[in-house]
Formats: sequence, structure tokens, C-alpha cells
Amino acid sequence: MKRLALVLLQTLVVLALALAWPFFARRDAWESASFELPWLLLGLVVVPFLLWWGTAGQDRRTPRLRIGTIHAFTSGPRGVRAKLRDLPGVLRAVSVALLVTAIARPISILRDERSDDKGIDIVVALDLSGSMRAILDARPGDLPGRIVLPRGKRLTRLDTAKIVLQDFISRRKTDRIGVVVFGKSAYVLSPPTLDYHLLSELVGKMTLDVIDGSSTAIGDGLATAVARLRRSDAQSKVIVLLTDGDNKEGLVSPQYATHLATSVGAQISTIQIGNDDEVDVEDGFDLLGQPRYVRRRYPVNPELLKWIAKTTGGEAYIATDAQALAQSMHAVLDKLEKTRFEASRASFEDLFPFLLIPGVVLVGLDALLRAWLLRRFP
Repeated sequence: MKRLALVLLQTLVVLALALAWPFFARRDAWESASFELPWLLLGLVVVPFLLWWGTAGQDRRTPRLRIGTIHAFTSGPRGVRAKLRDLPGVLRAVSVALLVTAIARPISILRDERSDDKGIDIVVALDLSGSMRAILDARPGDLPGRIVLPRGKRLTRLDTAKIVLQDFISRRKTDRIGVVVFGKSAYVLSPPTLDYHLLSELVGKMTLDVIDGSSTAIGDGLATAVARLRRSDAQSKVIVLLTDGDNKEGLVSPQYATHLATSVGAQISTIQIGNDDEVDVEDGFDLLGQPRYVRRRYPVNPELLKWIAKTTGGEAYIATDAQALAQSMHAVLDKLEKTRFEASRASFEDLFPFLLIPGVVLVGLDALLRAWLLRRFP
């Protein structure tokens, strides 16, 4: 009975020491922790057996020799090491408990990191009508970043807009950015978010065939962008409209969409891509697999875009090449006053390293004690 109490005491002490660091390192996270693989916790049922196997069971497996008297052994050394002979078994059992719990992958659930950041809420309304298939050639150095294009590749207006938009996203730090795309109808690609990596991936995957691009619904695009800003708590709200055509379709007129923008306090800055000149348009491929081009003219309405920008307090830009498009995108936001808003970022933190490290340390300590200090004889 005395030995059992000593084993239980050693187990509680070792367990408390092993859990001290994980608890104090992530105290708040453990309160709301959950397990990704909870069924693996069934492995904890072997821990009591391992505890018995390494303590009392160890004596049962030790070879025995019958002798007439043990009087000669009563005068032998009976120090601390004799009382701690069960410690390696305790260490092994506790280490297995920690390792099994670690492989069940505990994580902290939706840990909110709230911080006051300076920024604005931005929604980019991007035209995906068929006219965005027109060529917008770029000279070396016009494109931001280190963009390497295949030899002989000519950029369309959409290709250039995607590159510029991705570069713009990568340069922002505390601005919530969303994207709306429109052709004959308007759709939300992403609501305003701080997840710039995901947003950049979504922009990079846009193609002209994802929506009906047979017409241009500027009003619907603006109205959808306004809807994403309607509940924004930022004092500065901005819509950046990138289009290369005139409003010819949609359920909402550009004038009424502009009125909606003013009602929610959003500024609209417009960027007209191209002008009314004839341009090369990619029109399939020839027998050798090379792109074939035809000359077409797409009508634009610069007066409408200027009126939209002026009415809402924004700016109107015209970009006839890639460099002008990049400069227009950055000029839109450089003139805006930043405002403070509370950004709530949801994150999940893996907690298994805080159990894995003590478990491995205890396994090593068990091996060292068995090899050096607490060896059994025979």
C-alpha cells in the first residue's frame, strides 16, 4: 500500500511538471481547445496498463532466487534511488499519455486577435465583358513586379488588369478589399477581407468565360459593390470601377447605383481601360496554334464615368496602357484619408507541439534513468 501511494504521488508530480509549460504558455487557448482527431484519444486506455507494467509489473517479471535468509541484505544501502525505482515507469506512462494527446491534434477554436488598424474598405468592380479580350500591350518595365511572360504572348485588357490588381493587393497592409465582377450581370467574387493571399488567388483564376460577358452592366456592378459596403463600419468607403465599355444591360441604372453609393458614403473612382480607337482582339488560333487577331472598336462613355466619379467625390482616370493602369490604381488610394477600424482576424492555432515536446523529453529522461541512475539488478 505504501508503494502504491508513492507511485501515485510520483505520477501526479511528473504530470504536473509536464503540463506546467503548456498551461502557462497557452493558458487561454486550452480553455477553448478541441481535437481534430478525437478518436485517437482512445489510446489513453493503455496508459494505466503501462503504469502498472513499468512499476509493480516490473518486479513480477524480474528473475527470482530463493535463499534461506535475507539478513545479509538488511545492512545494505537503502537510499533515495531505491525509493525512486518506479520513476522510469511513471515517466514512460506520462510520456505516452502526452504523445497520444498530441497526435489527436488539439487546436484553439477561433481565437480572435483584435487590433486597431488604420485602413479603408475597398471594393473593386471589374468588367468581365467580352471587350476585355482586346489587346493591351505592355512594354518591358510597364508591369509591376517581376512578371515573366511567354515569348510572343500579348496581354489582353483582362490579363493586364489582373496583374495590376494582384500587385495592388500585395501592397496593402490594413485595407479590407473585396472584388465584384460584372458582365451582363454582376457577381461577388469576394467580400471585403484582410485575407490578401486568398483574394489574390481568386483574382488570378478569373477568366472571361466564368460569367456571361455578352454585355456590360455597369449599374449592376456598382450596385453590387455598394451592397457589400452597406454594413461597413469604416468611415472611408471606396469603390474602384474598372471598365472598358458603356452601360448596355442590367437591372440598375448607373445613375441610381451612384445614388446608392452616396447614400452609404462611398466614393467611386473610375478607371476607363482603353478608348474608342480600333484595337486588336484575340479571335481564336490558326493552324500552327498561334493566336489570330482581328481589328474591332468598342464604344466607351467617358462622360458617364466622369459624372459618376464627380458625383461621389472620386476621381476619373483613363488608362490606355499597362503603366497608366497601374498608376491609376495606386493614385486612387494614395489620396484617400485612412480611418481606424477594428479588424477581427479569426485564426486557429495548433497546440500539439506543447504536448509533443514534454512527451519526447520524458521519453529521453526515462531512457537515461534506466541506463545510469536507476538500473535494476539482476
